[in-house]
This record gives sequence, C-alpha cells and structure tokens, in this order.
Amino acid sequence: MPLLGAHLSIAGGHHRALEEAALLRMDAVQIFTKSSNQWAARPLTESQTRLFRSVRRKLRIRRALAHDSYLINLASPDRQLYRRSVQALADELTRAEALGLDALIMHPGAATGDDEASALERVAQALTEILQNRPTCRVRVLVETTAGQGSALGYRFEHLAYILQRLPRQARAGVCVDTCHIFAAGYPLAPAGAYRATMEQLDRIVGLKRVFAFHLNDSARPLGSRVDRHEHIGQGYMGVEPFRLLLNDPRFHNMPMVLETPKSGPNGEPMDPVNLAILRSLMDRPA
Repeated sequence: MPLLGAHLSIAGGHHRALEEAALLRMDAVQIFTKSSNQWAARPLTESQTRLFRSVRRKLRIRRALAHDSYLINLASPDRQLYRRSVQALADELTRAEALGLDALIMHPGAATGDDEASALERVAQALTEILQNRPTCRVRVLVETTAGQGSALGYRFEHLAYILQRLPRQARAGVCVDTCHIFAAGYPLAPAGAYRATMEQLDRIVGLKRVFAFHLNDSARPLGSRVDRHEHIGQGYMGVEPFRLLLNDPRFHNMPMVLETPKSGPNGEPMDPVNLAILRSLMDRPA
C-alpha cells in the first residue's frame, strides 16, 4: 500500500516533524529544511542532523522528503534571480543530504514574461549544473507538477518530460505528482476511465517509472481552472473517487503520498488526522 504522510512543521527542530508523524501513524513526512520564504538560513549543525537521523530510525519513518523554498525560480529570465535560485537550490540539496532525506521536491518555476521553451531550457540547464556538481548526492530531485497559474511551468506533462530528458543520464531526478495541480491543469482523475487515460498520458509522456512521490490534495477550483487552491480530501471539486483510484493502484505500492491540505478546519480543529482517516478508509477498496 502507499506510504501516507503530510507536510509538517519543523518548529522546535527538524526532528519534531518526525515525532508528529509518528503520533499520526504516518509512514512518510515532508518538511522544509528552512524557512520557505527566506533566501538565507543558518547551516545545519552536526548535532541537528544526527538527531534527525536518529529519531527517524527510532520511529521508523520510511520516507522523508523536503520541499524547496517558494522564492526559487530556475526559469527566471532575470540573470541575477536565476543565479540566486541556482545557488539556493544547491544549498537546499546540501541540507537535504545532510539530513539523510530521500528526495527534494521543487517547482519548475515561472517564465515571467519570457516564452515557455526558453524558460524550460533554463530549468534544465540549472538542474544539470547542480546535479553535475554533486555526483555522489543520494537525494533525488523531484520536479513537481503545477496548476499552471500565471506563467508557472509544469502544468503539462510535456514540460516535465522536456526537463528530465535534458538532464545527465545518471541524474537522480524524477517527478512528484500533485493531484490538485494536475486536476486544475485539466487532467481528470475520475471516473475510472478518465483516471486510466490520465495515467496513460503520464506514462507515455514522462514514464511512470519517473514518478517517485505524490501530493494528495483536493481542489478548491474546477477542472482546468489553472488555479492552485488546495482543499481537504473530498471537500473540493475532485471528491473522494480520484483518491480511491490512486490509493488502490498497484503501480504505486510503497509510494510516498503526502498531504498538503489546509491544517485547520472552519472551527480551528486540526485536519491532518481527518484527511488521513479518509484516505485510509479508501484503501483496499478497489473498483
């Protein structure tokens, strides 16, 4: 079965996310290794990384992922922002490696006024530079699908394929599929026939063997809206059926699938336990 988890806070120390994951019986966790809205961060100390690795082993969290900073834009035509983004992602990869994480998930970026082809080429060149400078890095870089809001790249499977095809042959890279994002980008995930068609497209264009993680989010906006608004599982335009189909797809057995849904309900109640319970109730219930 898939390895369910959520994006959790590192307030009080990176290991705190692992402890919360264990309390909620998660098999996977996603974190930021630093503030997502700041460029700079203090280097991780040996004691921090040693504690994180130790707690992870003790609690048996099977997959630990990181998401990069929202400031990074490898597609930017602005040379200064581009170089700053390359350095920032390289630093993120260094931090993920120090913590012993399995993958670093990144948004491909936004063209911001330039054409998509040129922007995609910049992303591929940046990732090639970063990965070639780290030949022994064990952390896999995953390019995330997007909703295509504004000038964001990654809303077509062809965008992801273009980037991956231009990376060094042995590069540890792949894709993270966000359910809200691909739905908003126009790829339906239910009923069963539509789910199969979307997965066939993903396999033909990118290859399912290049998919290493999922973000599980319902969408607060309709199919094809190109608007990135996450919603609680079953409370958006997607409903629960896409998640039932995905969770019971044997091709994604042992795949980390993490929630990025809102943390609170209308009355401030914690929603990770609620969303996880819904997902668990859908597992082992194939069509």
